[in-house]
Amino acid sequence: MATRLTYDLTYEAALTEVGEMLMDPAFREQVCDAQGALRRTVTIGPDGGGMKVVIDSVQAADGIPGFARKFVGDEIQLVQTEKWTDMENGLVDVVIPGRPGSMSGTMTLREAGGTTTETVDMEIRVSIPLVGGKIESLIADLLRKALKAENAVGRRRLAG
Repeated sequence: MATRLTYDLTYEAALTEVGEMLMDPAFREQVCDAQGALRRTVTIGPDGGGMKVVIDSVQAADGIPGFARKFVGDEIQLVQTEKWTDMENGLVDVVIPGRPGSMSGTMTLREAGGTTTETVDMEIRVSIPLVGGKIESLIADLLRKALKAENAVGRRRLAG
């Protein structure tokens, strides 16, 4: 079983401006800070004909229900790897090192009328008997909050 998450982030800016923002390490670090990261490392660089973004962040497990906390501990390390083939299309994988489960999908940028929409479409899989579905749902909620924070940071940056 898997849980699907689709989320749209909208920006009042041209696609090239949004794409450049997504490739800026300072922006990604601001997003980590807004998401409450305790520690973070952001690496962005060429990858074949495209770009690769790796965000390794650690967050406190505060607010995580007890049934899930025993699987993650007091802190949650997330390693997000994005491979952008061009400015409009990317693949994303998120892992929690040493824990069962995976999150993978696509990111697309589309511009219409001066507004750019980034669509994140991910499948979340946690292969733990009995509680896997609950943990997938919890991860989907956490990812939704993280994407909402990213969108807020991006909108402020592009407006300023």
